[in-house]
Formats: sequence, C-alpha cells, structure tokens
Amino acid sequence: MGEIHIPEYTAIRASSRDSSLGTGTEEISSGIRGISLETWRSPVPSAHRTYNRARDLPHLLQDHINSLPPRYLKSDFVKAIFEAAISESTNEDEPDAPQIRIYNPVEGDDEVTPPWEFHYTNQMWHGEGVPGPDYSSLRSCGCKGPCDPRSKTCSCLRRQEEYTKEALNRKGFLYDEKGRLYPDKIGFPIFECNDLCGCSDECRNRVVQKGRTCSINIVKTKEKGWGVFAGEKLIPQGTYIGIYSGELLSESEGEERGLKYNKFGRTYLFDIDWWYLQKPGVDEPEIKYVVDAYHAGNFTRFLNHSCEPNCCLVPCYVNDGDLEKPLLAIFTQHDVQPYEEMCFSYTGDTDGEGAPAPKQADAIYVPCRCGAAKCKGRMFK
Repeated sequence: MGEIHIPEYTAIRASSRDSSLGTGTEEISSGIRGISLETWRSPVPSAHRTYNRARDLPHLLQDHINSLPPRYLKSDFVKAIFEAAISESTNEDEPDAPQIRIYNPVEGDDEVTPPWEFHYTNQMWHGEGVPGPDYSSLRSCGCKGPCDPRSKTCSCLRRQEEYTKEALNRKGFLYDEKGRLYPDKIGFPIFECNDLCGCSDECRNRVVQKGRTCSINIVKTKEKGWGVFAGEKLIPQGTYIGIYSGELLSESEGEERGLKYNKFGRTYLFDIDWWYLQKPGVDEPEIKYVVDAYHAGNFTRFLNHSCEPNCCLVPCYVNDGDLEKPLLAIFTQHDVQPYEEMCFSYTGDTDGEGAPAPKQADAIYVPCRCGAAKCKGRMFK
C-alpha cells in the first residue's frame, strides 16, 4: 500500500425522480398486473411510516472499540475503521460525497481519531416525547420537471415567499441555478420541495436533501481539539456542507443535559429558537426542541467556534411540516480556501461589540481561541 499524503492544514489560518415520468399528479388506480401503485397523492399511511428514535441508537461498535487495549486506540487500523464507519453510515444519504478523512498533524499528539463516544449519522434521532415528522401539514407542488422560480402556481415557491418576499422585496427560491444559497438570503428559513412533490430531482429547490458534495476532513488542531477543514478544492460561498445532526430532544431534557455538559467543558447542544418562531408580544422565542450531537452526529459536531465565521446555520424544512423542527443546515457564507478551517458562531450573532468571557465556574466557559482579528473573547453567551 502506498504512502498517504497528509495535507498541510496548519499552513492556512482561518481569517430519483425521473422527470420523464411526468408530473406524478395523475392517479394510477389500475396498477401493473394487479399491483397497486402509490403516487405522491397517495402517501404511505402515517401508521406505517418509520423514523429514528434516540432509544434505538447503535452503540456496539463504539463499545467494542473502547474495550480494546489503549495501544489499539492509537493505531492506524482503528483510524481506518472510523473512516469506514463514516462511509457506511452515510452511503445512502450522500452517495456522491467525497470520503471524509481523519488527520492529526499535531506533533507529540498520538490521538488518531476523535473519541469513540457517538454514532456517526446524518439523520435526526427523536428523543422521548418528541413526535415524528408531521407529513399531514406538508405543502407539496405538482410541477412538471424542475420548479420554475418565476412560477405563479408552485405551492413550494409560494410557501418560501411567505417568509422572504416582503423582507427582501424579491421573488424566487433561496438557491441559485448552481444550488448555492444567495448571500442576501442567509438567515431566512428554507422550504425545499419534498417527497410528496411532483417535480424532478433536477429541481433547484432540492439541495439539503441530496447531501454533501464538497470535500471536507476532520483534523486535530493544536489548541481547539478536533476541527473541520476544507479538502483540496475551494468551496464557494453559499455551498451546503451538511446538517447539524443528532438527537432531537425536548427543551427540558436539553436543559438537564446542558447542566451536566457544562461541568466537564463540552457541549453539543443547540436550541431551536429561530426569529420567525417568536410569537407576537413575546420578547424571545419559546424553545420547544433542542438538538444534541453528543451521542449521535456527523462531522459538523467538530466545527469550532469563530467570532468571524466562514459558515452559518440556516433552518431548513424538507419532509417535516412542523415549523418547530427544522433541520439545522450549514452553509458557507464566504469562499473557503483549500485546507482552510471551517467554523461558525456558537452564539449565533457575529455583530456587536466584543465582550469578555463569562465569569462562571463551569468548565464550558473558557476564553475563545478562534484567533480572529475581532475576537470577542467568548464562545457562549
């Protein structure tokens, strides 16, 4: 086996639907040789739909690896298993995505993989008391072929414009013809076409559901632990890189877990509290659900904080009509250079004056080490 080239990550600092089948709106009642065919107008009954439950999270591989002698955990063999596990668990979600590699270029650090403490997944896993996807309130279009961003009848387009037309004074989807998020539309919720729509896979309003297409790697840093870096190619502004996957929890369980995580200095919790969920007359949105990537997640759990981030979180809806449960999609908000670290803001805000780190005893409240020219000195509010 030839030598493996490790990129010079330390050299750069961060500064199928087939349209030929028609619209799919026609009722097919006769079937083929007596077999009934389902269309988007006759979806699978809710009683037969399945979704991931947090109580069913796989853990046998992690348990087995963690039971091995310490010397095995520092071997290239274990790194190969970690990379293979990533590919296997995401093969159906993003079949065209470049393989994720793991590197540790830090001298004197013999950790070859991130801790084996989570199940790698691009899916959401529903916790106790969190209902499954709401299919009954989905709005679906009956467009033929790709949706036209100038259409006057596309229900998905009308749904999108409910949140953007007045604010931006511009019509259309949030993606351009290359599937990239328009810069001036960052911060608005995305309503993609869904499984019940009649449009084709080539529709520009199908991006997040197709998965990652850019090259990224998980790399150990000297001061910030494991991080996420671009691969060998530039990643253009507005590119989708992945969803912040994990367990979808109730607010009360998220609060309980947060108190524990803060004590040992690591937390992967994100409140779902977008501005458009705020009720009239209420100062702040009521938090109903929380995403936790500690026990389940993908590479996005390793995205480090930056006070001048090159990535951002955007709420996105695909196959769940419940506004309280968007996917946390991550897009680049600037061009990301090859081998550059990818970061987003943990506080959610990237404006305003700098502030010192909170004077609290919990281990999570440590000074920010993002290295940005306008570092605020804190990672959490």
